[in-house]
Amino acid sequence: MTTRRTILGLAGAAAFAALATGLTATSALAQEVTLKLHHFLPPQANVPRLVLDPWADKIEKDSGGRIKIERYPSMQLGGKPPELMDQAIDGVADIVWTVVGYTPGRFPSTEVFELPFMMTNARAASRAYWEMFEKYMKDTEFKDVKILATWVHGPGLIHTREPVEKPSDLQGMKIRGGSRSVNSLLTKLGATPVGMPVPAVPEALSKGVIDGTTIPWEVTTALKVPELVTNHTEFTGKALYTLTFVLAMNKEKYESLPDDLKKVIDDNSGLEFSIFAGGTQEDADGPAREVALDLGNNIITIDEAGTEEWRKLAQPIYDEWVADMKARGIDGQALIDEARMLIDKYTQ
Repeated sequence: MTTRRTILGLAGAAAFAALATGLTATSALAQEVTLKLHHFLPPQANVPRLVLDPWADKIEKDSGGRIKIERYPSMQLGGKPPELMDQAIDGVADIVWTVVGYTPGRFPSTEVFELPFMMTNARAASRAYWEMFEKYMKDTEFKDVKILATWVHGPGLIHTREPVEKPSDLQGMKIRGGSRSVNSLLTKLGATPVGMPVPAVPEALSKGVIDGTTIPWEVTTALKVPELVTNHTEFTGKALYTLTFVLAMNKEKYESLPDDLKKVIDDNSGLEFSIFAGGTQEDADGPAREVALDLGNNIITIDEAGTEEWRKLAQPIYDEWVADMKARGIDGQALIDEARMLIDKYTQ
């Protein structure tokens, strides 16, 4: 009897073990994944609040909770903003959002959208950017990373302590620029460019390290720029400049996902999300501009005739960029022509 009970007990244990193994296998099939999203802005800034968090929330929802995205703002995973792209490539972070120009000259084709007086609005330029990324950059400059979206911010402008109405007003001013394209523009306009990531701007302004900065309206609120300077210079027509962004994912992490979770990522990435991201960022310009007005700040809008003077001074940047691209084996003029055509096509 004892032997029979023992055998039955062993059989029951074996059945339970098989059931447990089956449950474990089922859990493995569900394969819950945690992804770390890293970027340089504080969580209350517009891009994380209006673009990155809604995107991450949608990924989590569409995956039925199988994908969890941990958000790390303000470089909480360590490093500095120019290191974000390598963090995505090396797997320090699974996904990063970054300014492409923080690594000057490394992804040169993107700079076509940063050229002065090129962009009309962020939706049109972001759409053109994604199309040209897929055509020219995906398998070349960005081959080491999985790009999920490409976009630009709204019109870039100049925020300064002293009023700037014409290029000569910039003489002797130290102005922060966010990319080598913008720094080249500042040099042509007579300013002394100071390269630094955007989170460093408030301290640099408050300590007098710089006299002003180039950024779009939407990020001024998070950085308290309207409280640190009182003059803002806008332009008529096409924007003085813009910056290019990417949302980038570690390639191996993406490839490790089961096909249905890859589809969740893919369905929430690409052209439509790029347009949404750029447009949402530009839509936040208006409320931020109102903050500066409410503070009594001086907003200078350069009219069409005045803007033409700035355009003429900036024109040599095109020739220099084309020559630089040629040295890299890239047809820069063809990129300019196509970018202009697409931006004009998609501008409404």
